[in-house]
Amino acid sequence: MKPNTTLDKVARKSSFLDKIKIFIETANAWGIFVMGSTFVLMIGAAYMSYILRSDLTQFNIERSASTFGQAFMYVALGLLVFKAAFFLFIIYRYFRYKAIDSVSDEELPTVTVIVPAYNEGKQVYDTLMSLAESDFPHEKLQLLSIDDGSKDDTWHWMKEAKMVLGDRVTIFQQPKNMGKRHGLYRGFNEGTGEIFVTVDSDSIVDPDTLRNLVSPFVVNEKCGAVAGNIRVLNNKRALLPKMLDVSFVQSFEFVRSAESSLNSVLCTPGALAAYRRTAVFNCLDEWINQTFMGQPSDIGEDRAMTNMILKQGFHVLFQRNAYAYTNVPEKYKGLYKMFIRWGRSNVRENIEMSKYVFTNFRKDSKFGPRLLFISQSIKILMSYPFLLFMLFFILTHPLLFLSSTLLSILVLSTFPVLFYANRYDFKESFWAYSYSILFTFGLFWITPYAIATANKRGWLTRELPTKK
Repeated sequence: MKPNTTLDKVARKSSFLDKIKIFIETANAWGIFVMGSTFVLMIGAAYMSYILRSDLTQFNIERSASTFGQAFMYVALGLLVFKAAFFLFIIYRYFRYKAIDSVSDEELPTVTVIVPAYNEGKQVYDTLMSLAESDFPHEKLQLLSIDDGSKDDTWHWMKEAKMVLGDRVTIFQQPKNMGKRHGLYRGFNEGTGEIFVTVDSDSIVDPDTLRNLVSPFVVNEKCGAVAGNIRVLNNKRALLPKMLDVSFVQSFEFVRSAESSLNSVLCTPGALAAYRRTAVFNCLDEWINQTFMGQPSDIGEDRAMTNMILKQGFHVLFQRNAYAYTNVPEKYKGLYKMFIRWGRSNVRENIEMSKYVFTNFRKDSKFGPRLLFISQSIKILMSYPFLLFMLFFILTHPLLFLSSTLLSILVLSTFPVLFYANRYDFKESFWAYSYSILFTFGLFWITPYAIATANKRGWLTRELPTKK
């Protein structure tokens, strides 16, 4: 007997919608549990810290009784004073920041947008479509996409985009997987624009993103690179992206705003960045042939390019009004692998930055990049001493460690909560507390591990399941 096709379709659709509803309700329930647990932990820690206040006093007395303990306390106090002063300085520079408004169509430079892709599936199609829909003069926009030897259907979706966009997009396929840096290198050599824009293939942009991103090059002739404002695209799908969205807002809209007011943004993100053509070609050979401890560099291409452009004396700025929305890991494994890659890149590029930051590398003020470098270096150098102290604290006074650490999170994470609430959403801002707990107890080992394995190669997250 022939089935009723229409009824079958309705039934299947109803079943699918029911599953989606259950998924959303489960995710919300899990989110409420995690958020509730976060506040229970921090409030409990505040109460426990009050109960154990005499123990904390005794612990500090015991530390100060020995020469080593005194030295440690003085160093810790000095670092605390430096970090507090640095934080106040960053707040001051944040309020000095102002995004540059878009220039007119006539003033806009010619732009080549490069989208490297590997195992991205349909997402690369969405990325190319969002770029093609930009409010940017078509005659000034060149769109290139390079498939880096993908093992999935990425090339198929790039061809689908080509069928829709025609001559507005040019697609290339690498003969084998060569790495993101080589995909970008091909794009730089194929591109004809005065400005290069790089966009990750798991990102989408707002219609006015490109024109806002490249306008600083017109206004400031010393501008060599511009960082875009990165938000999380998949923040409705899981809890980790919700937490990372709050973290990204803090990292970009607060920290990079301050760095931009010093003309010294340290990293232009791969998800959205723009570079002056002449600045790129001044260092392109060095960049593509970069090595670390005798091994070719296949990570940190964005930080490396930023470093080399800063070294030339150019300004590197941030455009808060140029948004890109990118996918981030939804599971712990993907998250720590991403952070390891970032950590290794940070170690490598801090070493490279040390070679020029205290020279006369640019004509105007060098105070900003030098201060930012010192802050970064202290964080790296002190990671092992503080790890050892943390382990000692845990072994000798576990309750005191737990209560004081959670209380510190409650105090210190209130700033990103307030910042995100003021900029975007009050309710979502509380994920800053959960993220801080996760980072403190679940990702504290990243920087020490990244230092110890800084010579390791590999993207780490390239072979994770593609998001569809």
